[in-house]
Amino acid sequence: MLFTQFEFPIFFCCVLIVAWLCRRRQTRNAVLLIASYYFYAYWDYRFCSLLALSTVVDYCIARAMVRSSGTVFRRALLITSLAVNLGVLGFFKYFNFFIESARPALQAIGLSGETLNIILPVGVSFYTFQTLSYTIDVYRGVLKPVNRFMDFALYVAFFPQLVAGPIVRARELLPQLAVVPRFSKRRFYAGAQQMLRGLVKKVLLADRLGEAVDVVFAGPDLYSGLTVWIVVFAYAGQIYYDFSGYSDIAIGGAKMLGYRFPVNFRHPYLSESMSEFWHRWHMTLSRWLRDYVYIAMGGSRVSHWVTYRNLMITMTLGGLWHGAAWTFVLWGVWHGVALAFERACKNSVRYRLARPIKWLCTMSVILAGWVLFRSDSLAMAVSVLLQMLSFAEGVNWYPPLAIAALFCCIMEHVAWCTPLRRAMRLPINAWYSPVVTTVMIWALVLYAPRDFRPFVYFQF
Repeated sequence: MLFTQFEFPIFFCCVLIVAWLCRRRQTRNAVLLIASYYFYAYWDYRFCSLLALSTVVDYCIARAMVRSSGTVFRRALLITSLAVNLGVLGFFKYFNFFIESARPALQAIGLSGETLNIILPVGVSFYTFQTLSYTIDVYRGVLKPVNRFMDFALYVAFFPQLVAGPIVRARELLPQLAVVPRFSKRRFYAGAQQMLRGLVKKVLLADRLGEAVDVVFAGPDLYSGLTVWIVVFAYAGQIYYDFSGYSDIAIGGAKMLGYRFPVNFRHPYLSESMSEFWHRWHMTLSRWLRDYVYIAMGGSRVSHWVTYRNLMITMTLGGLWHGAAWTFVLWGVWHGVALAFERACKNSVRYRLARPIKWLCTMSVILAGWVLFRSDSLAMAVSVLLQMLSFAEGVNWYPPLAIAALFCCIMEHVAWCTPLRRAMRLPINAWYSPVVTTVMIWALVLYAPRDFRPFVYFQF
């Protein structure tokens, strides 16, 4: 089930009413767990078994870690958790990718190198990282394992963040599941407003931008350089508003149920450096990679060259996490190189540029990366970049609705830098909040695209 499907508001309202009527914590958690599995099974019930497998394995392993005092045995349990979770993720997400990449070598030794017809389970990249963070934290001794299996099962499967994040860690959500939340009118209203803003981001901005992006990326050689530039900016807006819109709906929905999720986006296109960008973009993934990959390898506590290596490995794995294609791998490498270069130049006098210049350089790196991210192949990425650099002649196409959506994206970022940022949250007591809310609802009814477009990050 998707947040933008007609069935979701009905499902969510039913869950909301029943959850708040439950007075006992066990009953409430059981209702939410059943609802979460129904939410996931609505897409394909067969993959509920993978969700259950990951839940049972990591719950049992964490409990076994506490009962054991031997370092070797505890390490073996952690390796088992890593093998099971990454094995499932690797098979369903990367098996065909590695087979296709190694096909020439396999055929040289007499193997066929045939791929399998594998369906990628929705959300597997997200809930795998969530369960791994739990077992790693228990292994490190920074988290005690949960006693109640139902609480842990709900933590893994909780439907607002199940499919596309945010990646909520156990120490952030499990304590909240151990009590019955108190109803707050202000929090309930704030959650509803955040869900509405997320829906506007997705339907009115991201989907409109996506219509233009799909057309031009289907044949970038046919369009003029200026048109390609506009479309690359449009894709930057599309992927941001699509994913941050999903995060807003997830965080707002959890807030209406009485739970707090971490912030996942904080206007990343205002960044003046690549490190700042990754502190603003997909923040829960950035922190996960930092804590469980980058710092685990030594982080920046080692020599300069080893630090650069750690950055490259972390960002390359981050790129591979996004998708099983060389374009995603190169996108991660591109960001790793940019972060390493930035760190190397951090103390240089020449690097102390004016803020507008730093912002312009940062956005140039980000946009070039988005070309890699969006392209279906390296050849397409090269073609788009050449069109942008050469300002080649071609069809000049400027779709008005996409241009209007892009203008709204720019103005929203500009407004966030002014005192209007508080007003943009639509406070409950502000006179203009019901007016703006009504306008947003009518805009959704009148201007939403008629064709259904899934969230971009569902493929990850």
